[in-house]
Amino acid sequence: MLRFMFVGDSTTIGSAGEHTWRYRMWEHLRDTLGGPFRIVGPRETLYDQALDAPVSLEYAPGTDPAFPRAHLAGWGEGWQHMAPLIRSAVGDHRPDVLLVSLGLIDLGFYTDADATARNASRFVAEARAADPRVRFVVLPVVPNIRADSDPAFAAEVARFNELLAKTAADLDEPRSPLLLTSPPPGYDLATDTYDGTHPLPSGEHKLAAAFAGAMSQAWGMGTEYRA
Repeated sequence: MLRFMFVGDSTTIGSAGEHTWRYRMWEHLRDTLGGPFRIVGPRETLYDQALDAPVSLEYAPGTDPAFPRAHLAGWGEGWQHMAPLIRSAVGDHRPDVLLVSLGLIDLGFYTDADATARNASRFVAEARAADPRVRFVVLPVVPNIRADSDPAFAAEVARFNELLAKTAADLDEPRSPLLLTSPPPGYDLATDTYDGTHPLPSGEHKLAAAFAGAMSQAWGMGTEYRA
């Protein structure tokens, strides 16, 4: 049975009252994978913006109660935060595939593109230390609204995505493939986010579509995404 783990920042953990792109991806896998699978991870909560803490279990109305809440995602966490955690998470929860969306927080608050790329490489090494056969599917950084008014930040995002593509090519291994997705198709900050960063339902579908398309095309795992 395949085991998937979501790893990410605020766009992945989601906020109270949201479905999250994790839910959209779970629905897609449920409907198209063609076999049993599990969602695993050490955390379960959503972020509660009113309380400024990851303490909510209140997903959007209509969320399927069968949805497994497990993940490794955190509001304000990036590659540098997850690299020290991923070895134990992989060892404890034994995912076969890591679905990773990280980097915006690093570039916005902590590290430049080069240091962020080094932390991404460390993340891969730490995960493989726990399981040399673990697979990675990694989303490039989607620029947020800050990039529209901060050219230096926009340049760092673009440079990091170039470095991430090189890292994926350099670290890809037959027994532990590292797959870089395409940017989410048609993603529009004005209509797919509620604040220029965090996804609305339409954005959730597009983020899930990026992962689904990559896995379907590269590995024959599931199908192309249909909202």
